[in-house]
Amino acid sequence: MAVYLLHFDRPYKHARHYLGYADDDKLHQRIDAHYAATPGDGHHHRLLQVVRAAGISFTLARVWPGLTRADERKKKGHGARACPMCKERP
Repeated sequence: MAVYLLHFDRPYKHARHYLGYADDDKLHQRIDAHYAATPGDGHHHRLLQVVRAAGISFTLARVWPGLTRADERKKKGHGARACPMCKERP
């Protein structure tokens, strides 16, 4: 398993990041599927559906290999602190 952080190119309301998890060998497939998310598809977190519908793209900002879903839940709400892209901004 791996935990990953997506950085939105611009905020969607208050959201700037999405934190998720996937099997190590399916990480890129999971990211590609998120990018194709559409409202009502039933396969993606609602935030990613509305972000994509708003025309907002995202970047895979960080991956923590070897972490589990429990680890992902512990990291929730701390996306900006863990995001290397946000740290680069002045």
